[in-house]
Parts: sequence; structure tokens; C-alpha cells
Amino acid sequence: MLILTLNCGSSSLKCQLYDEDTDKIVAKATAERIGLDGAVISVKSDSGEVTLKDKTVADHKEAIENILQCFKETGVLKNIEEIEAAGHRIVHGGDLFQKSTLIDEDVIKRIESISHLAPLHNPSNVLGIRVLENILPKIPHVAVFDTAFHSTIPEKAHRYAIPGEWYDKYKVRRYGFHGSSHLYVSKRTAKILGKPAMQCNMIILHVGNGASITAVENGLSVDTSMGMTPLEGVIMGTRSGNIDASIPAFITKMTGQSIEEVNEALYKQSGLLGLTGKYSDRRDIEANAETDELCKLAIEMECYNLKKYIGSYMAVLNRVDAIAFTGGVGENSAIIREKTLENLEYLGVELDKEKNNSLKRGSEAEISTSSSKIKVFVIPTDEEIVLTEDVIAVLKGEYQDHSSHPYSFL
Repeated sequence: MLILTLNCGSSSLKCQLYDEDTDKIVAKATAERIGLDGAVISVKSDSGEVTLKDKTVADHKEAIENILQCFKETGVLKNIEEIEAAGHRIVHGGDLFQKSTLIDEDVIKRIESISHLAPLHNPSNVLGIRVLENILPKIPHVAVFDTAFHSTIPEKAHRYAIPGEWYDKYKVRRYGFHGSSHLYVSKRTAKILGKPAMQCNMIILHVGNGASITAVENGLSVDTSMGMTPLEGVIMGTRSGNIDASIPAFITKMTGQSIEEVNEALYKQSGLLGLTGKYSDRRDIEANAETDELCKLAIEMECYNLKKYIGSYMAVLNRVDAIAFTGGVGENSAIIREKTLENLEYLGVELDKEKNNSLKRGSEAEISTSSSKIKVFVIPTDEEIVLTEDVIAVLKGEYQDHSSHPYSFL
């Protein structure tokens, strides 16, 4: 079975073509700057890499059509009808979806009904479903929800101390994100520890342009740093993370900006970009930290934020078997990992600096000392394999939920 997985962002798209029969990734593709000038489409396969730059890609429909055409032109597909199933990453499932689900019109309408919880993402996710269903109407489509892994968070952790009507009527609560990543890394961590996932307690740090920290108890998410939206939590590339809830109202009063404009600034002009005034990419910040005081401060603040969550989740979990770093920054920044774990020896965390500094890009490895009571790992995430395996399991009727499913990476 040839499976296409699709991950539609607000102005981007990622997809992967997987052959179940050969257990091989046939091709990967990305489209960036959709709806903007200078769009870029890139397709990678055994045949090589094809990159189309400075294109005009009006919408996700055109992006998907371009990618499928590239698949044909490069010999990845003879015709698109070879694709036998599709999986769609859906950012927000609200409290309606706790597991991956076969898509029908009712499922689409339910996803649309909670689009107000993720206005930048869910509409694009639904658009991807509609477009691909029109192109490939005869194949099954499966929805895999980013929030599903966090559906096990107990009420004491997912509720906010707000008027009850906001919770009952508008579903204002903590949902959490990066679910497929946290699922994959938690399962891999348990595998390395040599224990069943349901016997492991761990703290997962997914640190990239977006970042979230999750407390995993007995294999299940029990708390996470992101909230109703991906804005809450630690400092991120362009997102503020936690701030005083009165700040948006204060800024609207002082500047005359609308609440929408302030919200946009908190998403796209804050975080490390807001702190440095220049950079959101950690590589740029690290490269300039010795000469730019704001870059130095940005690193200190980010690591301080991460360290606070580690401490709080240690208190929540009582026993921690491992800490795992993942995401673009978590996997590749030795200095962020080192400064985050600095002075945690009294809690049982001992970093092996030589292992940490010499780690090769893309490697899965332990970076703690042999005497460290809490093991520390770097585990490159693989959200696509979660999507692919959920699609296969749902279509075969073998999928119950993410906690009990026997993933291949366990």
C-alpha cells in the first residue's frame, strides 16, 4: 500500500510518500510561502532532488497539484492513482477527538466546528483534506490529531481558573500540541531504557521554532507547557510563551492597537525575535552571543524557562527515569542542552559534556554520565512515521488508541 501523509500549515505544506510493502519512504516534499511571492517547492527521492523556486503558488490546492506533478515527472509515480491511502495531520482536535480517525463528511464538519481554537491551522488542515479528496476521491483518508496524545492530561492540569462558562461553553482549557512528536520520543525513550512505555516516567523537551515540554507518567501525557493555543509555555522563536494575562489589554490601551494586532505580535514578533530585535533562529543567536548582549540574554532566558519546567515536572512526576531533547534545537544545539541542565546534579541529572558536544547531527544518543540517576537522551523526532503507522492501523482495524498501539519504533 502506497500512503501519502500530508501536513498543511497556514502558508506551508509537508508531505511524505511511503510504501508499506517495501517499508520504504519513497519521497518527501515541501512547499513554502504558499500564497506569497517567491514560493518554493522541493521534492526529494531516490531519483534526486527537484527544487522549484520563485514560483507563484496561489493556494494549497496548487501546491499539492505541483508536488504530485513532480512525483510523476521524477518517476516516483507513474500516475497518482497509485496512491492507495492518505493521512492528514490535524493540529487541533479539541475535546472531540482523542485518537486517529477515518475521515468522512461528519468528521470534517466536526473539525471545522472547532477551527476557532486553531484559526491559523485547522482551516488549512481541512483545506488539505478537501483538495486531496477531490484529487483522489476513491481512497480512504485518516485524520491524526496533534492534540490526541495530550487527551490523558487530568482535569486538575487541563483546567484554567476562569469563569466556568468559558470552559463549559467555549471549551477554554489546556489541550497541548506537538503530540505526534512527544508520542514518538516517549516511546523511543522507553525502548532505550529497556522498559515498557507504561512503566516509564519522563520529561520530553521538544525545542524548535515552536517549543513544548511534556510530563509523561506511566507512558501517558499528564501535563504539557502549551495550552489552549501554541502560544502558552516557554519562550519560542517568535512566540512570547507565558506572560502576564493583563499585558494584551494594557498594550491595547496604551497603543490603540486592536487585540488582534497585539495577538499577532505575541505570535510573530515576540519570543527570541522580540528579545534580540534581529533573530529567531538559534544558530544566529548562538553565533552572535559573545558580541551581542541581547543574544546572550536570549539564550539565558530560554534555558532558564526550560529549566523551570523540568523542575516543576519533576515535582509532578515524583520519579523521573529520563529527560529527552528533540526538535530542531533540542536535537542540534549543545549549548542549549548544556545550559538547560546546568546545576541540576542535586536532582540526579548529570550531563556528560563531551558526549553532548560531540554528538553528530541526527544522532539518537545518551548524553548523561554513567552515574546519572536520571538518564538524558537526544532523540530526533519522526512525526511522519506516527502518521503513517496510524493510517495503516486505522485502515486495518487494528488501532485502539496511541497508548496501547504496538508501534514499530517501540
